[in-house]
Amino acid sequence: MKISIKFILLLFLVTLFSSHSFAQSSKFKCMIQMNSYEGEGAYIIISLINPKGAYEKTLSVLGPDKQWYNTLKEWHKFQTKSNVKLSAITGASVGGGDRAMRTIEIDDTKLNKGYKLRFESAVEEQKYHITDVEIPLTTEALAERASGKGYIKFVKLSKVQ
Repeated sequence: MKISIKFILLLFLVTLFSSHSFAQSSKFKCMIQMNSYEGEGAYIIISLINPKGAYEKTLSVLGPDKQWYNTLKEWHKFQTKSNVKLSAITGASVGGGDRAMRTIEIDDTKLNKGYKLRFESAVEEQKYHITDVEIPLTTEALAERASGKGYIKFVKLSKVQ
């Protein structure tokens, strides 16, 4: 009798798990090369932007001091409403001419569906760049180097195997 109950339970669990598709994600090494500029280290936000142009998720924060997050105005509006803790995805700010490496994780279902990666940058008492770099989440775009428009010189992504 015990064997048949265990068998039924096992069959139920197998059926339950096989009927749900589990989201797969890919990790990417992200190298950010900064332009040379004078001033403090830049705060950089890497966000997932949905096809409608709205913030969906914060992937990484380069800049440790929360008091300066409000200088990244558009992202800060999103972040204050989201209640998501950032401690696991934060790191040091990046100085002029320096390079930073981050690993970001992207849900594979977002690829080739109109999503983008947005890199916002701000430097204390200097200009804020809401779209310093924007990279379409397409197979082709993720393989290319993307040029920046502000403090970021370029961003290069490479898939982690």
